Amino acid sequence: MNTTKKIELKGLPLDELRIFLGEIGEQKFRGEQVFNWIHNHLIDDFDLMLNLPKDLRQKLKNLSTLESLQRKTVQQSMSTGTIKYLNSTKDGKHIESVLIPDNNRNTLCISTQVGCPLDCKFCATGLMGYKRNLSSAEIVDQYLISAKETGKDKITNIVYMGMGEPLLNFENTIKSLRVFIDEKNTGLSHNRITISTAGIAPKIIELADTGLRVKLALSLHSCFEDVRTRIMPINKKYSFKQNIEAVKYYAKQTKTRITFEYTMLNGINDRNEDINALIKLCKQIPSKINVIPFNSIKHMDPGGVSAELDPTPMPRIYEFVEKLRSNKITVMIRDTQGDDIAAACGQLAVKY
Repeated sequence: MNTTKKIELKGLPLDELRIFLGEIGEQKFRGEQVFNWIHNHLIDDFDLMLNLPKDLRQKLKNLSTLESLQRKTVQQSMSTGTIKYLNSTKDGKHIESVLIPDNNRNTLCISTQVGCPLDCKFCATGLMGYKRNLSSAEIVDQYLISAKETGKDKITNIVYMGMGEPLLNFENTIKSLRVFIDEKNTGLSHNRITISTAGIAPKIIELADTGLRVKLALSLHSCFEDVRTRIMPINKKYSFKQNIEAVKYYAKQTKTRITFEYTMLNGINDRNEDINALIKLCKQIPSKINVIPFNSIKHMDPGGVSAELDPTPMPRIYEFVEKLRSNKITVMIRDTQGDDIAAACGQLAVKY
């Protein structure tokens, strides 16, 4: 085994952690002990893993690491209590994650890439470009650091809705999910975790076949191919039609309800024909719609189509939603939280 680069233990699912301990000459049950220290006791110091022999702790220090991210800054919204975290990677990259309070639920929004390659026109992350995928440890560590600061029981839900497209970092996204939903990891479960995708149809099908059964949210934003392509260039490669077939498969395989995310853009996707198309779509798939008021991305100095986008006025949003609900469609209007610190939906970005 090549040990020139230290293994990041926080990103290893329990079965891989057991294998790693076996490969370094230890009994595999030690993997469960290490997993318990990391994920249930939130320990990131080998010397504090007191039921491990001293020589094993030293061996782990030599061959592996518990350091993946460092917390750089913390900002809290004065209006909503939303907290935005800036984290740095070992190679000097920066990512953001957000803790969103909502009554008895606290949702941590985590990132899977440094930047994003998809260039969705309404999203600030795309404007910062794409740097690299995050490792599974870097994905998991966003949760672990926040849980250590707030208390593990305070974070009730995880959404993969931060920087990047999770399904373009498929292997590491899956590994992080396996860490989170392991039965030995207390406090988390598959029905409290949501993967959000802009629509990578083959990977949606592959995700369905993993058996993980996490919730799936499709960034829809239009039911029309031409409109969707204009605001989401990935639609050229994976069309609306392909993605709808994929989410139908996902819903059937996992027996879960799909969430359609719908950012309201004035004069673009808030027309009566958009309402009719959404009604037709939702009659075909067990689903709900999250309507999202468009949040400004002017802090990234956008150009082109991005600079031309305006939010749909709130009276039209309410009218739009009411027409959907009158057709027995489940619709939620997502409250804007954290826009005063650029932490609201679509605003996460770090300028390089």
